[in-house]
Amino acid sequence: MRCPFCGSNDSQVKDSRPSDDGSAIRRRRFCANCAARFTTFERVELREFQVMKRSGRVEPFERDKLLRSMTVALRKRPFELPRLDQMVNGIVRQLESLGEPIIASDMIGEKVMDCLKALDKVAYVRYASVYKDFNEARDFESFIDELRADPISELEEE
Repeated sequence: MRCPFCGSNDSQVKDSRPSDDGSAIRRRRFCANCAARFTTFERVELREFQVMKRSGRVEPFERDKLLRSMTVALRKRPFELPRLDQMVNGIVRQLESLGEPIIASDMIGEKVMDCLKALDKVAYVRYASVYKDFNEARDFESFIDELRADPISELEEE
């Protein structure tokens, strides 16, 4: 494993243990060249797949990009990182189990929306504003009105 600090390929594993949800192996590493310590995660990848963007461009799926987008929506909201990591793992497993080599970004976006709706309504609206490309305040109003009309959803006044 290449050291993120000096770029040396000479690193040693000092400790390995399963992650909190058991979906990855957490490894503490030590660089023999610069003596830096760093952590890596090893995950099972069932199938590699690509994402087709709305523009038609196809790019490799990146789990970290999915996690970042959900983290941005949850910024300054009360949530637990392990719970978010479990949700991302669940979305990735669902996508891998489809067995498709190319998956539409809309399908991924809908899965993210479902998870955020269950986790935090404010984050759900934030994510929707980007995903659904809101352009003006009316877009927010109509989306929130739909959310309030949903009998399953209990939009909290915040």
